Amino acid sequence: MADISAKSVMELRQKTGCGMMECKKALVTANGDFDEAVKILREKGLSVAAKKADRIAADGVVDVLTDNGVTAIVEVNSETDFVAKNASFKEFVRGILKTIIDGEPKDVPSLMAMNFAGKDTTVEAELKNEIFTIGENMSIRRFDIIKGVTGTYIHGGGAAGVVAKFEVTDGIENTDEFKEYAKNICMQIAAMNPIYVCKCCVPESVIQSEKDILEAQIKNDPKLSGKPAQIIAKMVDGRISKYYDTNCLNEQAYVREEDMKVSQYTEKTAKELGGSIKIVSFVKYEKGEGIEKKEDDFASEIEKLVKG
Repeated sequence: MADISAKSVMELRQKTGCGMMECKKALVTANGDFDEAVKILREKGLSVAAKKADRIAADGVVDVLTDNGVTAIVEVNSETDFVAKNASFKEFVRGILKTIIDGEPKDVPSLMAMNFAGKDTTVEAELKNEIFTIGENMSIRRFDIIKGVTGTYIHGGGAAGVVAKFEVTDGIENTDEFKEYAKNICMQIAAMNPIYVCKCCVPESVIQSEKDILEAQIKNDPKLSGKPAQIIAKMVDGRISKYYDTNCLNEQAYVREEDMKVSQYTEKTAKELGGSIKIVSFVKYEKGEGIEKKEDDFASEIEKLVKG
């Protein structure tokens, strides 16, 4: 058996990120051959990743990166919040964002097949290595690519992220004032959860469905059901207006100055900067949104242990 030095173990750990004991075992198995030890650790990582694949990864992080006029937002999930705060995990997520911007994949499977930014291994291989190194199941859930003038905001260290796209004139996107405005709009989206940018973005089918529901509610209310049809129609229109105020970004009250709507804040900023601003679209991710988390019933588990 080759004499395995502490220096070799440390070098292997620095290269792979794996634990000291795992690195030593790999070097012993490889009879001191460094490259073979790296291969052994990667192969073991594939096996470990496969075993953890059925474990629910509902935590993690949302992150954003802008480079050369292209912005990417991604959600990468892990099993626990502890891993999401890990420096290695954060660096891995940044590498994924760089890969997305450089390669512009069309979907997650395409991304997984690409070479990880700055490496000769695929994103899928690097993900499996990360799972092996950290010891939790992880997954790249979704991403979006937005080109053009954008504002971004990350809330709570990656609990949520927003990217908003704008159309502007006269180069005002390069001013500090516009950057502050764009961030404020993203914070508005994060806080108030609009679904659409403006009234005209709401599909007619959605409005008709809302009207049908509101009309049924009014007709089923004993105090209102006897009202004339034209009065009921006006009541429905009034409540639809509130739907717009809640769900359309431009119609929402601006959270920092509630006496003006977001659209008015946009007009005010554009006038001050001597140009025009239009909010085109936005994307908002919340980590773990819609993922069914496993709920541990500790009392039940203890009872099973007691009963053998």
